[in-house]
Amino acid sequence: MTEYDYENLGLVAGLEIHQQLDTSTKLFCHCPTETREPAGSTRSLTRYLHPTKSELGEIDEAALEESRVDRQFEYLAYDTTCLVEEDDEPPHRVDSEAMDVSLEIAQLLDMNVVDQVNVMRKIVVDGSNTSGFQRSMLVANDGVIETSEGVVGIEDMLLEEESCQRVEETDLGVRYSLDRLGIPLVEIGTKPDIRSPAQAREAAERIGMLLRSTGKVKRGLGTIRQDVNVSIAEGARVELKGVQSLDDIDDIVHNEVRRQVELLDIADELGEREASVGDPQDVTSVFEDTESGVIAGALNAGGVVRAVPLFGFDGLVGREIQPDRRLGTELSDHAKRHGAGGIFHTDELPADGVTADEVAALRDAVGAGPRDAVAIVADDPETAELAIEAAAERAETAIEGVPEETRGANDDATSRYLRPLPGAARMYPETDVPPVEPDPTEVETPELLTEKVERYQSDFGLDAGLADQVADGHRWRLFEDAVGRGVDPTLAAQTLESTVTELRRDDVPVENLTDEHFRATLGLVADSELAKEGVPELLAALAEDPTMDAAEAAEAAGLGSAGEDEVRDAVASVVERHADQVETEGMDAFSALMGECMGELRGKADGDVVSDVLRDEIQKRA
Repeated sequence: MTEYDYENLGLVAGLEIHQQLDTSTKLFCHCPTETREPAGSTRSLTRYLHPTKSELGEIDEAALEESRVDRQFEYLAYDTTCLVEEDDEPPHRVDSEAMDVSLEIAQLLDMNVVDQVNVMRKIVVDGSNTSGFQRSMLVANDGVIETSEGVVGIEDMLLEEESCQRVEETDLGVRYSLDRLGIPLVEIGTKPDIRSPAQAREAAERIGMLLRSTGKVKRGLGTIRQDVNVSIAEGARVELKGVQSLDDIDDIVHNEVRRQVELLDIADELGEREASVGDPQDVTSVFEDTESGVIAGALNAGGVVRAVPLFGFDGLVGREIQPDRRLGTELSDHAKRHGAGGIFHTDELPADGVTADEVAALRDAVGAGPRDAVAIVADDPETAELAIEAAAERAETAIEGVPEETRGANDDATSRYLRPLPGAARMYPETDVPPVEPDPTEVETPELLTEKVERYQSDFGLDAGLADQVADGHRWRLFEDAVGRGVDPTLAAQTLESTVTELRRDDVPVENLTDEHFRATLGLVADSELAKEGVPELLAALAEDPTMDAAEAAEAAGLGSAGEDEVRDAVASVVERHADQVETEGMDAFSALMGECMGELRGKADGDVVSDVLRDEIQKRA
């Protein structure tokens, strides 16, 4: 990996953290916030979206470009889907629980809460919202977090409705699921105070810890997303959207720096060559007898081949600007926006069935010389025309340097073009929802996650790893309830974390276990009605049949706590069966017999009690 002097390059970066809140209902309706598999949908509806003017009569450039792609949007609905989610009924008032959680987060980020929260509409016509806009509201601003490389300011925090979940591309457009639409979401934006990839990751980790400290945010894949804004001194601001993993943030910032450095070098070279972009032309005749499967397939379907000469671009279209991504990939990203599969260009030809003779004929057809490159698109006439024009426009910006744009994060920490940067014209007031006057004094500041870990170690004697597991898990309230009832802290922690994990690995449906199941099970231990060894078996039984009462399930499984006489009888029986071994080995037989004793009692007795009785019985016969 190339190392850069980020300070010398003038790196400036900022984060936008999007975190779903774990509330009981959605932000503007009373529907649940659980998401389900698309296969569980009961019906669907379709929409065609187009951009509208803002209150100032302007149309956002990003929304306008999005609308140029003709697509149908299909939405999968469920038995809980309501008219608000379908955009057939006005939104309800802002959910008070979501507002309270956002105020807790504002306190943790040391932010100033606004006097009045007003709901705005943000135009979004990519199909991710049935209404064509996302509702968003400013809750707080001007906060701060600390990192090892210095202070990072928090610009603002918005409370928003989550978008639909993208399911798949279809022949007509995109299919979405409505289950996710409307889940409360906070968007936290930092100031452009970040100066290195490592600091970007550290800042994201700090904000993530503060969010989890509330105990009221959703967890799991897709519930938190990071966007990163990156620029260098001679480059441009680029928004990188959808970074799913914290582990990728430093890599994606590094790769974007590399991309901008390479694009600036390419622009300098193009300037020295006095490069230019020609007019797109039809070159179908060049490929009438081609052996290229892609091009022949397009022509056989009634398509055409369109080409654009890139004067002075030879050798630069194929130049790598990110790992396994080239300037030609950038041109291809723009072409794909209009339905094309991609582009071919002369820096990579002859290849894929395109011959050297065809490349020479292509150059002649568009007037390209040895210092020039040519890009082509083979598709139906309309798609080919739009795609080659988009590729040509991107080539023109390559001459200028780095374009401002919104890009999507790839799994390998590279990025791809999505759309232009949005502007202020995408926002206008929401007239259907009254404003809210928040009172931050009505909510308590949550205990920091790091402080909770330290408390669990000092007050309850948990080791560092187990304390971190419980504090950062979903069930820390259950843990504290159990300890308050007299359950051993280590047993409670291991039950809620390690035992559940082990049962899941054994394919036990632990997702069926409710908080009440855990409370009742640990309560039986606290009341000496269940040995700790019986906890896994009881939880497994409850997971298989969640309707059962914990006490009844324990009795049905024979897991009631054994009395002293029952324990001694069971142990004595095991020792008697292995009398010869005990006589020969004495106390050395202990380990082998202990497991059999526990199995004989089937979790009805505490291991320490069984151990004491077994030692006593062995000593009697040794």
